[in-house]
Amino acid sequence: MPRPARHSAAAIEDAGLVPVTALAGVGPSLAKALARLGLERVQDLWFHLPLRYEDRTRITPIRDLAIGESAQVEGVVEAVERGFRYRPQLRVAIGDDSHATLSLRFFHFNRAQAEQFAPGARFLCYGEVRHGTQGPEMVHPEYRRVLGAASVATEERLTPIYPTTEGLGQKRLTGVIARALERLPDAESLELIPIEVRASLQLASLREALLTVHRPAADADIAAFALGAHPAQQRLAFEELLTHHLSLKRLRAQVRRHAAPALVGDGAMRSALRANLPFALTRAQQRVIAEIEHDLAKPVPMLRLVQGDVGSGKTVVAASAALAAVEAGCQVALVAPTELLAEQHWNNFRNWMQPLGIELVWLVGKVLGRAREAARAAVASGAPIVIGTHALMQEGVTFRHLGLAIIDEQHRFGVHQRLSLRDKGRNGDVVPHQLVLTATPIPRTLAMTAYAHLDVSVIDELPPGRTPVQTVAISNARRGEVIERIRAACAEGRQAYWVCTLIEESEQLEAQAAEVAYAELTAALPDLRIGLVHGRLKPKEKVAAMDAFKAGDSRVLIATTVIEVGVDVPNASLMVIENAERLGLAQLHQLRGRVGRGSAASSCVLLYQTPLSRAARARLEVMRETSDGFRIAEKDLELRGPGELLGTRQTGQLQFRVADLVRDAALLPSVQRVGEALLRDHPDLVQRLIARWIGGAARYAGA
Repeated sequence: MPRPARHSAAAIEDAGLVPVTALAGVGPSLAKALARLGLERVQDLWFHLPLRYEDRTRITPIRDLAIGESAQVEGVVEAVERGFRYRPQLRVAIGDDSHATLSLRFFHFNRAQAEQFAPGARFLCYGEVRHGTQGPEMVHPEYRRVLGAASVATEERLTPIYPTTEGLGQKRLTGVIARALERLPDAESLELIPIEVRASLQLASLREALLTVHRPAADADIAAFALGAHPAQQRLAFEELLTHHLSLKRLRAQVRRHAAPALVGDGAMRSALRANLPFALTRAQQRVIAEIEHDLAKPVPMLRLVQGDVGSGKTVVAASAALAAVEAGCQVALVAPTELLAEQHWNNFRNWMQPLGIELVWLVGKVLGRAREAARAAVASGAPIVIGTHALMQEGVTFRHLGLAIIDEQHRFGVHQRLSLRDKGRNGDVVPHQLVLTATPIPRTLAMTAYAHLDVSVIDELPPGRTPVQTVAISNARRGEVIERIRAACAEGRQAYWVCTLIEESEQLEAQAAEVAYAELTAALPDLRIGLVHGRLKPKEKVAAMDAFKAGDSRVLIATTVIEVGVDVPNASLMVIENAERLGLAQLHQLRGRVGRGSAASSCVLLYQTPLSRAARARLEVMRETSDGFRIAEKDLELRGPGELLGTRQTGQLQFRVADLVRDAALLPSVQRVGEALLRDHPDLVQRLIARWIGGAARYAGA
């Protein structure tokens, strides 16, 4: 018997936060299997929702079966055939009162199973209906024999199908969840969203929503469930989105309880920088710089994300922010995820800062021995600007007075790395300001959710003079034409990239693909000097190949996706991306952004292997149709989901159980409004919501 629920927060603590081993029949072995699904507490089982539902509440006449749909039928065996054509198979023909016949086909069976299907035996079967050689058929349906003349008992509700793991069958998991649901407190005790909010949004109670999704009635709208649009699912999605929003907002409040150095300088260095630039800042750059300077002047930590499409000029915005800190007597650390990108920043900053007499320190993994010790000593003694990679976050690197941390492509760093950099500038309760840059345009839907703890600035304007890049998709069968296109571009004095990609995340395999392409193009274009860059080259070899390409000494650069960001060669006007169908939209867009950086007309060739999947074809179509990074990002979110776009698989962010950012975007304005009200009026509920949906992972969300 389920325990009676008590009308208090303690009832939820008792009922939901106890370990799953408190449930009858859950021993160490089953608990271990459940833990692989992240199910450790009873309330985790409440929120482990079905992937889909099967309708076993009714029996469908065979003549009414629809191809492609799953159904339950009852029939009598009419004929049995065992064959060994290609492989063993068992075919069983069953018929019913509708005077129609259905074939059941089995490829894996034993003698006892085959002998069950004797002519005249009755069976209840469930499966997906397909086209067969002799009419409709089910392949490996679920079935049970019906004995005697008794009527068949069907299920009273739709049957939930849950995400599971090896060694944990549906029947066993369903039973455990059923026992967990017996411990659901009453509606009042379980509810954490105030009644006035639920009434204004017409939300059902949480208890009602949970029972509905786990035990849908026979007449429930199964199509709405499949779309995630059922009111019960939307109720749960709302609470989950609300909780993530509250978690990030609370994190923001915690950070802002710290102090930060108010970085107010005389502006002389920033004025000198602008005067020395060979170009004028766009209005968008000027607006974003003003937003950053406004934040830096406050004695609370800045948390600002600057996003801009490839080529929009984020680096000079970062340089202006760095000078604001230097003018105020603080140090700046600029960290990039790769040495290639860090070197690009180093070259730009060196060109801009040296005329101003500002010392720069370079610290990456390849800086070793005495040079490394000298760099660390310079940082410790107060060198104004330090540029590097993960090496800046390691032990042994100390700052005298770090006032601003600039992190490029934040999502490429692990949580603890970002925390360690912030803590290097911590002095008691004072922490440095943080500026995050990303060249991946983040759709508004995603930014509202994933970056609720950050202020967001958008550089939504490209510098004048940039020429649009024409994009074409060409089958690999026309590879020879593409090579001739490279020959023609180089004959006109231009340069070209040839990027090799592989679906396997293997640096070694990518390197091999690049080596093969290098040999092919060297043979096909003997008059051109061709460079090669991949992840398995020694750092000196990579730098030499890049320098030769930048200087124009080599006309073609064959590379892996290491050149995705940070490479700036204005004379390069042709980009060939091999196996383009294997890349996501964001990465394709980043690679395409390596050309079109000068005044010459530029092209991007997406070289693909046939046959194309539907998703790959959709991606290539989007690339051909638009160069708008934000539209591409929206499509990427739609096709691949937020984890890929933000690179958050390593951080634990955005691992939603119920919500879908694309599907549930319409909920976000209400989520924001309700979130503000809860933070203001019900802080106790905020903490309990976070404990329910996120638990201990909350502390990582804003690192």
